[in-house]
Amino acid sequence: MPPPLKDQETALLVAVQRRIAVPRVVSLARGMSYFGEHAVGWLALGALGALLDRRRRRQWLASAAAVATAHGTSIGLKRVVRRHRPTDPSVAVLAGTPSRLSFPSSHAASTTAAAMLYGGLLGRRISPLLVPPMLLSRLVLGVHYPSDVLVGSALGAAIGAGMRRRLRRNAHQGGG
Repeated sequence: MPPPLKDQETALLVAVQRRIAVPRVVSLARGMSYFGEHAVGWLALGALGALLDRRRRRQWLASAAAVATAHGTSIGLKRVVRRHRPTDPSVAVLAGTPSRLSFPSSHAASTTAAAMLYGGLLGRRISPLLVPPMLLSRLVLGVHYPSDVLVGSALGAAIGAGMRRRLRRNAHQGGG
C-alpha cells in the first residue's frame, strides 16, 4: 500500500529543499515571499499600470481587483479547510508566515491571477516566467505542500480567466 498523500507531499517537499535550497535561492525565495505577502506587490503593480496606462485604467483596476479577489478567496478557503503548514522535522521552514494555515497558497493564487491579467494588458505571456518561480519558492521556504501551491495557482487561474473574459466582453461592447 502506498504511503499517505501527506507523506508523499512531505517527501517531495524535502527533495525540493535538498536539491535547490541553497543560500542564493533561499534569498530570492524570501524576496518573492515579501513581494507577494498579502498580494501587496501585485496590487502595487496593478495600481502602477492604472497610473501609467490611462487609456486602459479601468482594465488595470479591474485586474488588480481580481488579484485581490484571488488572494481573498484563498484566505477564505484556508479558514474552511484548516490544513496546517508543514511541520515535519525533515522540512526546513525558512520564512515566517502570517498564519499556520496552508491550503491553498495565497501567493500562488495572487501571482497566477496577476501574471495572467497583467500579462494580457502588457501584450506579453509572462505567466511561465512568474508563476513557476513563485510556486517553487513556497516549497523552497518550506511553508507549503505541493498541493497547496498547485490548487492556489488553479484558483488564481480560474479567477484570472473569468476577469479576462469579462474584460474582453466589455471591450467588444465598447465599455472598456
